[in-house]
Amino acid sequence: MFSYDWIALFITFLGTLFLIGELLVNMRGAFAIVGFGFITVYFSGYLAADMFVIMMLVYFLGMILMIIDGKLLNDGTLATIGGAAMVIAVGFSAPNWIAGLYSVIGVILGGAASLLFLKVFKRRKMWTQMALNDQLTSEMGYNSMKETYQELVGRQGKAETDMRPVGTVVIDGDDYSAISNGQWISQGDEIVVVSVDGTKILVKKN
Repeated sequence: MFSYDWIALFITFLGTLFLIGELLVNMRGAFAIVGFGFITVYFSGYLAADMFVIMMLVYFLGMILMIIDGKLLNDGTLATIGGAAMVIAVGFSAPNWIAGLYSVIGVILGGAASLLFLKVFKRRKMWTQMALNDQLTSEMGYNSMKETYQELVGRQGKAETDMRPVGTVVIDGDDYSAISNGQWISQGDEIVVVSVDGTKILVKKN
């Protein structure tokens, strides 16, 4: 049992800081050992042997769910459940609600502070690959769209709606949102694409 309830905040803060930090950056297990030590001290200081094992399992189950989310799903669902499991484990292990509140705050602050390690240390490969893949997918999709739109320059079509000055045009059977640069064009009028800026299509009456 700790002498003061507020000590729980620092122990859970440091434990969570280093354990999640180990997931984010490659410290070859050093952060994991330190974090595991702090969390072990926290649970062993409040719980009997049987409950100590159970709550440690719940806490680390939460971390495992976060790893699974990061490696496989990457949508935040399991990571959220995992974070909740960690909070529940430390909160219910405390002898009173004040110590429990301190410990929960420690987990939340520790998890948030662990992100600072990304600014100092090299992030783990799985996080780097995810960020790179997401970036490439988005960039490739955007570039493909820009190239497609650029090919519309000089093409002719019809105004599907009145353009005053924004509306919809039909070019080669496909609908596009376009702008007439202040010129009013009535539905059914022939148009020609003057220029394309990104995905902004400028047309005029043909």
